[in-house]
Amino acid sequence: MLFHVPAGQAKIRIDKYLANHIENSSRTKIKNAINDGCVEVDGRKVKANYVVQPNDEIDITLPYLPAKEDVKPENIPLDILFEDDYLMIINKPAGMVTHPAYKNYSGTLVNALLYYMGENANKLPKLDGDEDDGGMERAGIVHRLDKLTSGLLVVAKDEDTQRKLSKMFSKHNIEREYWAIVWGHFKNKKGVIEKSLGRNPKDRKKFSVSEKGKHAITEYEVIKEFDFTSLIKLKLHTGRTHQIRVHMHSIGHPVFGDPDYEGTKPHGVQITSNLKHRINNLLELMPRQALHAKVLGFTHPITGKSLRLESELPQDMKELIKKL
Repeated sequence: MLFHVPAGQAKIRIDKYLANHIENSSRTKIKNAINDGCVEVDGRKVKANYVVQPNDEIDITLPYLPAKEDVKPENIPLDILFEDDYLMIINKPAGMVTHPAYKNYSGTLVNALLYYMGENANKLPKLDGDEDDGGMERAGIVHRLDKLTSGLLVVAKDEDTQRKLSKMFSKHNIEREYWAIVWGHFKNKKGVIEKSLGRNPKDRKKFSVSEKGKHAITEYEVIKEFDFTSLIKLKLHTGRTHQIRVHMHSIGHPVFGDPDYEGTKPHGVQITSNLKHRINNLLELMPRQALHAKVLGFTHPITGKSLRLESELPQDMKELIKKL
C-alpha cells in the first residue's frame, strides 16, 4: 500500500498519518506494523515517531494477523507423520494457508492445530516470526509453506522446543528437500543458485532478485526429464519467502503452474497448436505450483534423536508426472 505525501502536508507522526488514511485501522495496528519493519519511507524503515515530510513516499504492508482470540479452533483433519510430547511434523495439503492472515481467518493450519490440541492449545508457543516475517501468533509453527505448496512442516508444542527449533532454522541446521516440476531442460543437471531476494518494488506481494535483498542459496538436481519439463529436487540452504519459486524463475525454469512467477506460460518449448492444447490440459490438472516439501530432517532439540521424514508426492503431482 503506497502513499505519496502531498507537498502541503503539515508535520505529523507517521503512525497518526497512516491511521488517518487507512480505513478500519488504528494507531496500535500501525505501530505494530512499523515495529515489525513493514513500513518504509523512500525505501528505508522508520520508527513510529518519524515525522512525515512533504513528498515522502510511504510503503506499508498490511494487515496483520487477527488477535489470538479471533483465531477459532476448527475441526480440520491433520496428516500427522510424527508426534511426541514436544513437537509434531505435519504433511500440509496444497490449498491450506499455514497461519491466519487477511481474507484467510479460517481454514488454516493454525485453526486446525487449536482444535487438535484442545485444552492444551493455550500451551502452544508464540513465535517471533521466520526469516521474512514480523512477530505473529503462530500456535507453535516454526516455519511456513505457501498456501499452494504442499509438504512437511514442524510444529513446536512448547516454548523451549520452539526456541531451539527456531535457532536450528536460523543456523540452517535443518535438512529441507523439495521436489518440483519446472519448465524446460537443464544444461547442467546439478547446480547452485545464489541470488539475494527482496520484495518486488512493482508488486509488494511478490519477491524478486535484488542486490539489496537477503542472501539466498538453493541447490538443485534433475531427477527426470520429460518432453518440455523436468522433475527436480531442491535443497534449501536459506529460508526466504518464495525462495525456490523466485530462484527457478530467475534462471528461466519457473515452477510449472506457478501463478505468480510465470509458471503458467511455456518456457523453453516451441509451441504448436496440438502442444498448446496439451499444455492447457496439464495446467488445468495442476492449477498451482508443482512444488512439494518432501523431506524434513533434523536432530530432535529435546531428545537428541535423529529425525528424517519423507512424504509421498501429492496426488495432483503424481497425475501430472503420469501425463507428462
